[in-house]
Amino acid sequence: MKSLKWILLGLLFVLPLGMSANKNEKAAKALSERIVPQVADRFVFEELKGDKDVFELEAIGGKIHIRGNSANSMAVGLNHYLKYYCKTTVSWYADDPVELPQTLPLPEKKIRVSARMDHRFFLNYCTFGYTMPWWQWREWERLIDWMALNGVNMPLAITGQEAIWLRVWKKLGLAEDDILNYFTGPAHLAWHRMTNFDYFQGPLPYSYMEHQEKLQKQIVERERELNMTPVLPAFAGHVPEALTKVYPNAKITRMSEWGGFRVKYRSFFLDPLDPLFPIIQKEFLKEQTRLYGTDHIYGADPFNEIQSPSWEPEYLATVSRTIYNTITQVDKDAQWLQMTWLFYFDSGHWTGPRIDAFVNGVPRNKMILLDYYAEYQEIWKRTESYYGQPYLWCYLGNFGGNTMMTGNLRETGKRIENAYRNGGSNFWGIGSTLESFDVNPFMYEYVFEKAWDYRLTDDQWIAALADRHFGKTNANVRKAWQELLDKVYLKNAFLGQGPLTNARPTLKGYGTWTVNPYICYDNKDLFNVWELLLSGKDESSRDAYVFDVVNVGRQVLGNYFKTVRDSFTVAYEKKDALKARRLGDEMMEILSDVDFLLSCHSTFSFGRWIRDAEVFGRDAKEKEYYKKNARTLLTTWGERGQSLNDYANRSWSGLTRSYYAPRWQAFVYEVCDAIENGKTFDEKAFREKMLDMEADWMEHDFVCSDVPREDGLEVANRLMLKYKERILK
Repeated sequence: MKSLKWILLGLLFVLPLGMSANKNEKAAKALSERIVPQVADRFVFEELKGDKDVFELEAIGGKIHIRGNSANSMAVGLNHYLKYYCKTTVSWYADDPVELPQTLPLPEKKIRVSARMDHRFFLNYCTFGYTMPWWQWREWERLIDWMALNGVNMPLAITGQEAIWLRVWKKLGLAEDDILNYFTGPAHLAWHRMTNFDYFQGPLPYSYMEHQEKLQKQIVERERELNMTPVLPAFAGHVPEALTKVYPNAKITRMSEWGGFRVKYRSFFLDPLDPLFPIIQKEFLKEQTRLYGTDHIYGADPFNEIQSPSWEPEYLATVSRTIYNTITQVDKDAQWLQMTWLFYFDSGHWTGPRIDAFVNGVPRNKMILLDYYAEYQEIWKRTESYYGQPYLWCYLGNFGGNTMMTGNLRETGKRIENAYRNGGSNFWGIGSTLESFDVNPFMYEYVFEKAWDYRLTDDQWIAALADRHFGKTNANVRKAWQELLDKVYLKNAFLGQGPLTNARPTLKGYGTWTVNPYICYDNKDLFNVWELLLSGKDESSRDAYVFDVVNVGRQVLGNYFKTVRDSFTVAYEKKDALKARRLGDEMMEILSDVDFLLSCHSTFSFGRWIRDAEVFGRDAKEKEYYKKNARTLLTTWGERGQSLNDYANRSWSGLTRSYYAPRWQAFVYEVCDAIENGKTFDEKAFREKMLDMEADWMEHDFVCSDVPREDGLEVANRLMLKYKERILK
């Protein structure tokens, strides 16, 4: 009996360990069944003991054994096998296939790779607007798998918070109509959440909030299953205007103007020192924890792109201290995650002493800072490593979803290595804060690989990328990617980018600051890359390869469009009507060809964006509401004449054809008409016509189905041959 007692006691200690291992192994196995279901039985997942993130690969008995200390590490191991042995790519988009070789290769020897950085953050408030407002669980499930495969373990998780706020504001005495009107339309909620503005294209349909609540429950459950720590929101001071009527003595102020929106859209801020603040914080966090649980890290950003009511360091320290204390009154284990975009964007106000006061108003190691745009400006370097608070080096890489081939790959790698070695003991890890998913997905794969001990040079890494996009080694495809690395991917993304095709038409320069067509390379070099890529068109039809060919081609033609526009302007200045007509026709021809090329890959589909929005509508009126909200964000962004007009410009099939091309067609017609009638083209009057045209476009449900797709490689090859002489002359 005594021996039986000890056996049973031993089982009590062993079973939890076994159950934990089984849980992680099951999660990794389930991921493999979602990503590569046809060969999932070839993988064996085994948990390693220890807290250090590590994975192993080994072939045993014809199967691939993937070991890791967690499901997340095992996922990274699976991705490593798919990338470097199977030469395949797993996209972050659910529509993109995962294509495998006919025979799975077996690793020749056991490999072991450890993480160098324990914390890997992903997403940005803006991503939830520019990429995700119309996503269903299918899209989120793939993204979460992609994050796990790339080692992300700290995703921003802000979906579904409006359902919480509805309950909180009602509990505090606000009418439901006032609350729903306070929210913006779905595509603009990201900026409402950041206290930038209220009301625009509201009221938010109740059914959307219900959908997002259900979706968030699925999101955080899966993220936790894959050993991620979802970063949930906390109250940072943003309140409805209607609260001033219920609590007339509360210290609530109207915030500064943002984005060119009129006064009626400006947001309201409750001073953290007001006794109402902790009450709201408590109600919000209690309800959020009830619905979504907690992992004790909360995002709160009180002054993003808006002015603080006071710039006294003591006030800023008091604000941060008070916000943190109100969180810990509900969750004693809380840590606060703060994005530091504001320190870059408003560097005139956010001086060293003010930053120091704000971040150190919170106890040491309780505020985690995201160095938001570090590929361009590293705030850690000008703040003595954030004055001792933990921080993550983050690659932003994209603004507004702009479809420009940008990214300073080598420089990004150098900066990450320098931060890792010299960033101080409070360097906490790495991340990406992209505003939207874009046309340079490999840049994010590159950044997250830096968190692991791979020891590949940039040249080796880009060669392996070429192989997995093409599906096998091809000398010309490798050369094309090497050229991209050496000649094209040299410059970081910046605010307001886009090919001139997407800009409001003008004779010189570009119509608004939001569509700057600047490139740091010779377009002839990019054309040569396109030609090199297309030389392999008879050897591969991999989806990632087709994407590359379409992506490079539409950028080549977009760059060339500016050359033709500049020649068109010269013809206007010389009053050469015949030449202007010919060049105007060529501009329209390029736009038509770009749109058709874009239709050859689903990534570049405006129709999909609109259809995904329409699905949320329960009736015809709601369907039109969602479609208008979706159209608005990518075009005028806000109201007529908004300063953010075209900020989210994208070279997408359907959008190019129905929105950008008609603007240029009207421009060509009026300029040529001015030449033929001996008049001066009135750019100021034309701008007003464009504002009217854009506003009118917003009100009409244009045909958004894509041009029937053809073989992208054949279409690209025809266009490459068609434009070769023109571009290389």
